[in-house]
Amino acid sequence: MKNENLRGILERQLKWEDIDTAYIEDMILFARAEDLEGLGLKDLPKRGGDVSTMTLDASLKGKALLRARKDMRVCGVPLAELVLKVYAEQGGDELCSFKPMCKDGDFLKAGESIAEICGPARVMLQAERIMLNFLQHLSGVATETAKYADAIKGTNTRLLDTRKTTPLFRVLEKYAVACGGGTNHRMGLFDRVMLKDNHLAASNSADAGTLANAVRRAKEMNPDLPVEVEVDRISQIPPALEAQADVIMFDNFSLDDTRKAVEIVNGEAWTECSGGITLNNIASIAALGPDFVSTGALVHSASWIDIGLDWE
Repeated sequence: MKNENLRGILERQLKWEDIDTAYIEDMILFARAEDLEGLGLKDLPKRGGDVSTMTLDASLKGKALLRARKDMRVCGVPLAELVLKVYAEQGGDELCSFKPMCKDGDFLKAGESIAEICGPARVMLQAERIMLNFLQHLSGVATETAKYADAIKGTNTRLLDTRKTTPLFRVLEKYAVACGGGTNHRMGLFDRVMLKDNHLAASNSADAGTLANAVRRAKEMNPDLPVEVEVDRISQIPPALEAQADVIMFDNFSLDDTRKAVEIVNGEAWTECSGGITLNNIASIAALGPDFVSTGALVHSASWIDIGLDWE
C-alpha cells in the first residue's frame, strides 16, 4: 500500500511562519531601490528619491484603508505590514501603525477592508505601490487557486501547485496557493526525486523494461525523500509499481485512461494527474479518485486582484 508516512510531506501547505522574512525584506529592498533609485537601469538617474512626495511637508500624518475592489481571497496581509516597516526604517521615519481587519486566506467581498494604516504620510505614499503590487499579485493567485479548490471540494483529491512560478517569487506564490486552499508540491529540485519524461528519455529509461531500474536507483540514492515518476502511457505503470515508486504521475491522460490507471495502481502508490488541467475538467478528473491533481495555472493564469489604498 502507499506510504502513509509521506502524507505530511505530500500534503504540505506553507504558512507565513515557514517563510524567511529576512529574504522577503531583501525583496522589498530591491523593489524599493527599483522605484526610488532606478535599480536595473544601466544609467542610473542623477537624482533619486520620490520627487513627488518630497514636495509635501515631512511632518504630515495620514490614515488610509487597504480595501478590496473585487471579491477576493486575500493574501499578503503580514507582507504589507513588513513593506511599511522596511520603508520607515530605510527613510529614518516613524513606524506606521498597521491594524489588520482580516487574515490571509479570508474571503472578502468588494468594498471590505484589509487593514487600517496610520502614520507618516511620506512612508505611506512611497510604500503604496510596492505594497499594493505584492498584495494584488498574491491575492490574485489565492483567488484563482480557490476557484480550482472549490471545484473539487467534496472529493478526496487534493489540489497541487507546480514549479511554474515567477523567478524569486516561488515561496510567496506557493504561500498564496496555500492561502487559496491548495497544497504545495515540491519547493524546488532538492526536496523530492521526480523522474519526469525528460529524465527518463535522457537516461533511456522510458520503456517498461528500464523504468523500474531508474526508480530503484532513485530510491537507493535518496532513501529519505519521496520518489515520484511521471508516466505518459499505461504500460509504464506496472514497472513503476514493481519498483515501489512513492508517487505515480499520469501526464496528459484521457479520462478513460485515468480511470484505468487509478484502478491499476489500486492504492499501492500515491497518484497524481497533471497536464491540461482546467476549471472545466478538474472536477471530472477528481471524480475518478486520484490523490492529487496539479496545475501551473494557479500561478501563471492568475490575474491581479484590484486593491486600493483609500485615504481618509
